[in-house]
Amino acid sequence: MGGTVAAGALLFSACVSGAAADPAGPPTSASDAVARLMDLSHQSEQLNQQALAVQEDLNAKQAAADAADAKEAQTKQAADVAQADVAQRQPAFDRAVIAAYEGTHKDPMFSLMVSRSPQQMLDQMSTLNMLSTQAANRIGVYKKADDAADVAESAAKKAADAAHAAADAVAATQADLERRRADLQGSMAQVIEAWGQLSRGDQDSLSGALFPPGFDRETLLSGLVPGSGTSALAAALTRVGDPYVWGATGPDQFDCSGLVQWAFHHVGINLPRTSQQQATVGMPVDRDSLQPGDVVFFYSDASHVGIYAGNGMLLHASTFGVPVQVAPMGSTPFYGARRYRLGMQ
Repeated sequence: MGGTVAAGALLFSACVSGAAADPAGPPTSASDAVARLMDLSHQSEQLNQQALAVQEDLNAKQAAADAADAKEAQTKQAADVAQADVAQRQPAFDRAVIAAYEGTHKDPMFSLMVSRSPQQMLDQMSTLNMLSTQAANRIGVYKKADDAADVAESAAKKAADAAHAAADAVAATQADLERRRADLQGSMAQVIEAWGQLSRGDQDSLSGALFPPGFDRETLLSGLVPGSGTSALAAALTRVGDPYVWGATGPDQFDCSGLVQWAFHHVGINLPRTSQQQATVGMPVDRDSLQPGDVVFFYSDASHVGIYAGNGMLLHASTFGVPVQVAPMGSTPFYGARRYRLGMQ
């Protein structure tokens, strides 16, 4: 039976498919328990990667909402300043309006009729023109200030609307994230239950060896290039034996994408958090052109990732109950591979 478990427990020796088996009843055999564990663990890893992506989206939307709130406060302040300017100019505007109104009753003919001399008439007409110009200027200044207030208030309203829309999007994303997390917690509980139904010997068989027979670390890393995939592989090799933990990014426990992110960050290459995001950066590599240090993705949704260790081997944080290890890639569905270098876009 131990041999059956060991054969089925090489994490990448069989394809995982379909919905998880019902864990309510005890496994009928050790191999059945291993199959359930592998299936449930893969589903949990998928949900974990999705939850991480949603969390990043949530963070981005929250940042947008915060920026909109700041913009709203800024534009409201500008509106208040403009309104204060309008209020300050209101008396002058009122006087200008009155002067303009009175000026309609003081045309040149009126000045001619009431003046006592030609010079007085010229003085009155000059004064009338000056008052008319002042009134027009004051009305123009008031209108400019009032328009500025309207623009500021309009901008403040748009900023408020944007902030509310962003907040609504954040709330929707948060609700979706919580639902996904609840699903993930349920899957985790199923995996842990399935793991607990295995004997200690079967658990050890599932965990497997940390390195495959004949693995030669020194030869593998003899061509190590600083700031490259091989240097990240060297960093990841120092974490072999550390436990797999959902959502962990190190320094001494990891999930699959957390290990890859940690290893490359350790050598100066910053990668996104999730396996799906990691599969979109760097240079694509064909499977038959893989080199040690390339990053390899699995399943149709790129929900699992590890670092190629040469000779068909993969260094990865595979699943619950299995420490970081080097193991054969096997027949797990291949999604693609990427090569990362310092300064990449």
